[in-house]
Amino acid sequence: MNRRLIFAVLALLCAGAVSAQERTEAPAASSEVRYVGRTQTNGGDVSFDWSGTCFECRFTGGSLAMRVSDTKKNYYNLTVDGRDAGVVTTFGTDSVVVLAEKLGRGEHTVRMQKRTEGEQGRTTIHAFLLDRGRRLLPAAPAPGRHIEFIGNSLTCGYGTEGLSKDEPFKPQTENCNKAYACIIARYFGADYTLIAHSGRGAARNYGDKNATSQNTMADRVANTFDEAAEPAWDFAASPYRPDLVVINLGSNDFSTLPHPSRDEFAAAYTRILQTLRGAYGDEMPILCVAPRVSEPAFTYIRDLCQSGVVPNLHFAAILPGYCNDGSELGSSAHPNYAGHRKMAMLLIPYVSTLTGWEAEIKPIE
Repeated sequence: MNRRLIFAVLALLCAGAVSAQERTEAPAASSEVRYVGRTQTNGGDVSFDWSGTCFECRFTGGSLAMRVSDTKKNYYNLTVDGRDAGVVTTFGTDSVVVLAEKLGRGEHTVRMQKRTEGEQGRTTIHAFLLDRGRRLLPAAPAPGRHIEFIGNSLTCGYGTEGLSKDEPFKPQTENCNKAYACIIARYFGADYTLIAHSGRGAARNYGDKNATSQNTMADRVANTFDEAAEPAWDFAASPYRPDLVVINLGSNDFSTLPHPSRDEFAAAYTRILQTLRGAYGDEMPILCVAPRVSEPAFTYIRDLCQSGVVPNLHFAAILPGYCNDGSELGSSAHPNYAGHRKMAMLLIPYVSTLTGWEAEIKPIE
């Protein structure tokens, strides 16, 4: 090895050492970071895969980065000091991703929201990297309102950013933040949890040749991770307790043949309800939404709500015609942002009535 090459290698090593010394590292599990959604902590790491899982942290200094790993490839919405800062992509092992840089002096806030669902991979944040000598600040308090949504592709925001209903789905066009659930939560100033997976039903998954399926939302609703049966979510130790649960299932059960029978569908749906009642008790209302596929989902869900088998159930419906079949549809004929805003408009009165939260006169967006 010649002297020039030796000098170049030493220079690179020194540059890396200086770069490391210029950073203050804080574990991802630091108490100052507020996570919303189902997460698992392992030492200083925090892992999650459900759509919509997010974190918010306040810090001092001009920049913030994270060390992160991902089992596949996920897309995240990023805001810095309340302003849209684009989309962050996570993939690979122990990558360093810059979240904010060249900020002014003082305190700053970063929020990052998982816009893709569990099928796209599990993310593990290892640490946050701050300017040398800077620190994380105590997290802003939770808003004191929380809605949990149990659903499918509609709740995940599948294809919300697709340009037409004929456009094939791509993970890049999935954005839960533009779907009805996040729109409703935003309208009420509430935290939310999305327990949702595209193509899953209560009793039958989309396109199954059988009338009932394995691994439906009835099987996933108590999972810590969408894509893993273990560990189960510890409801007793959960950092949140919802004021309301909204279930929007049935599209995949009945959109293709064969359909589950009334008894098969009711048994699977009731299993979801009993899981929620066991976790949250009887006083919390559950809003059961019949999807736009209409019959027989409408009748089956309405009758189950009226049966009294599970207490404190309430019924709403998204009927065909709530949005148009052209400009308000995105990828694979799923609603785009305009369609989801209309869906949110239909459900907001029910949420207001069941929670007592005021339905304010303001934009739904």
